[in-house]
Amino acid sequence: MKFRFAAGAFGTALATTLSIGLALAQAPAPAPPPAAAAPAAVAIPDAPKPAQSTAWLVMDYATGQVLAGENADARVEPASITKVMTSYVIAAEIAAGKVNPDDQVMMSERAWREGGARTDGSFSGFPVNQTAPLRDMEKGMAVQSGNDAAIALAEHVAGTQEAFADLMNSYAAKIGMKNSHFVNAHGLSAPEHYSTAHDLALLGRAFVRDFPEAYAYNSIKEFTVNGITQPNRNLLLWRDPSVDGIKTGHHSGAGYCLMSSAKRGDQRLVAVVMGSNSERQRADDSLALLNWGFRFYETHKLYEPGKPVAQLKVWKGKADQVQLGVAQPLLVSVPRGRYAELKPAMEVPKSLVAPIEAGQAIGTVKVSLDGEVVAQAPLVAIGAVEEAGFFKRLWDAFWMWWESD
Repeated sequence: MKFRFAAGAFGTALATTLSIGLALAQAPAPAPPPAAAAPAAVAIPDAPKPAQSTAWLVMDYATGQVLAGENADARVEPASITKVMTSYVIAAEIAAGKVNPDDQVMMSERAWREGGARTDGSFSGFPVNQTAPLRDMEKGMAVQSGNDAAIALAEHVAGTQEAFADLMNSYAAKIGMKNSHFVNAHGLSAPEHYSTAHDLALLGRAFVRDFPEAYAYNSIKEFTVNGITQPNRNLLLWRDPSVDGIKTGHHSGAGYCLMSSAKRGDQRLVAVVMGSNSERQRADDSLALLNWGFRFYETHKLYEPGKPVAQLKVWKGKADQVQLGVAQPLLVSVPRGRYAELKPAMEVPKSLVAPIEAGQAIGTVKVSLDGEVVAQAPLVAIGAVEEAGFFKRLWDAFWMWWESD
């Protein structure tokens, strides 16, 4: 089997090793880091474990890679972080044209009684049996953590809060939240209403990526409804300008919770702290995790879509080679100073026969550090290769037989 690789910082083609049904070859190096390279690698200390928590983690936004965590897949009560799922569903339904930010949303009797000022939970203060624009109601939910606003929005989008919960679970499955189940839009304690720190981080990542406009509501520091101004409960918005979200949560069963996100330069991180013992402690612990992640990790784009990663021999085709690349950007988060230690490799079929369609999956590129795969992506044909004429196919068939020994 013959390979030809695109040039890279690690050089060109290296030796090929065959395995059952696959050819493993050293892939070309990822794109080199910027001229201002990261400092030499340093020993990474353990992540600053929260003083008190039931679960926590810090995730790289670009890759979804968990940099550190504890009990990240354990079932927890999400409390008002649930409202991020509510916001995601509303944004998705707006994008689908099913509701509109200018819609007038009714503060129903049920929403007011179950989530309004007379309850023990947080409320927005929209008057009962009156309407307000959807975008304002959503800000009341995001900034003030209004349970009343969450219920009213759920009723507007799906008719009832119960029907809206079905939408929440459907979208959660699409995001990849495998260990979550929602039964309400606000997050008050209820049987079978649960999530995990990992799932919530995936939700925060998806919200930033898919609906940045709606996500931005969570950075608003205060909001006024019916003459009452309430501050955002995320203390990090005042402490660190790089923090632009995302959502707090608290009730007796969940403790104090915070899902936060910050962007410094081109790097964004998401941190989740569940079950803390105070509003201040959850903020302290979350900021410590974000600072640790930014200090000791960096994100790199390894391969760009549409750019050749390698060229592979093609049999029985009008062209003898096909260029391979990635369909989506391939990124990786690595300890600072260790980018040059990444080891890319490629898995492709031992024999590739035309016809080949543009975009057809051909193999996989994997990048490892210390023997562990830290990033991988399918390799696809950048262009098509049509089937050759009869005599070319016959000639290639002979040589395929000859080289098979």
